[in-house]
Amino acid sequence: MNQKDFFSDYSDQNHEAKYKIIDLFAGIGGIRTGFVKAFKNTCQVVFSSEIDENAKKTYYHNYHEVPFGDITKIDERDIPAHDIVLAGFPCQAFSVAGYRKGFEDTRGTLFFDVARIIKFHKPKVVFLENVKGFVGHDNGNTFKIVKKTLKDLGYKVHCEVLNTKDYGIPQNRERIYIVAFLDNEVNFNFPKKEELKTSIHDFLEVDVEKSFYYNDKPLYEKLKNDVKNRNTVYQWRRQYVRENKNNVCPTLTANMGTGGHNVPIITDDKGIRKLTPNECIKFQGFDENFKFPKGLALSHQYKQAGNSVTVKVIQKIAQEIKNVL
Repeated sequence: MNQKDFFSDYSDQNHEAKYKIIDLFAGIGGIRTGFVKAFKNTCQVVFSSEIDENAKKTYYHNYHEVPFGDITKIDERDIPAHDIVLAGFPCQAFSVAGYRKGFEDTRGTLFFDVARIIKFHKPKVVFLENVKGFVGHDNGNTFKIVKKTLKDLGYKVHCEVLNTKDYGIPQNRERIYIVAFLDNEVNFNFPKKEELKTSIHDFLEVDVEKSFYYNDKPLYEKLKNDVKNRNTVYQWRRQYVRENKNNVCPTLTANMGTGGHNVPIITDDKGIRKLTPNECIKFQGFDENFKFPKGLALSHQYKQAGNSVTVKVIQKIAQEIKNVL
């Protein structure tokens, strides 16, 4: 069965779903998972796209679907009709002079592919996620063009920077969330902040393999005098140890998979160690059912965890969206 047939068959499985969803720049499915948790059986994912082959393996392992590949090569007319588009698209500058044309200014970037799909299908809801720095990227022009493009396509745009630690998970992770509605009368509000009632210990594993410990490794000598507090998380910043004073996990990043210098560090009964990929996934709000495929290199696991979103934050935003639809 080819990929297109696979998705055709999958799309036929739930004709009764009230809301059809497409998952662009899907990664390992964090945004999708948050929406499915909020919408439950009223939604169905009818299409997904991801270019990274290793992320696609993890996506398939957990959702039993193989995402389509490069979105720039997929005609918007070949994408199934849908009500909600999800996209954690990369941050790219719009290389044009003037920044006045909106949609046309986006050509040559991956946001253009999101915009052309929106323009053709006119979904009820557009959900976008990006790094906090997206707001000030290219002196604010990138953010302005995205908002203008959505408004020109007929959408009412809501945006806010939210931090994971304000929504039940002890990770300091600020992200910009953009929610746009085709119905301009919708009265949408982002979820309110919550008191943090969990600690890092709720997300740590007890029986961790020896390979994650630094005890018998050269770096141990540089860590041993600074990594002493069991109630917080540290980072090795190439030359020095950085302690998180708020007792939360620092922002998990994609470059945890390149050399390991950014993988957060803790100390426990057995010594000083880095977080495992499974712990990183927990700090992103995935539940116990989420698994990496067997044989996937640790570097890819760390990269995928750092590249993902916090499921719990997505779920809370999705619940607010569901409430006003």
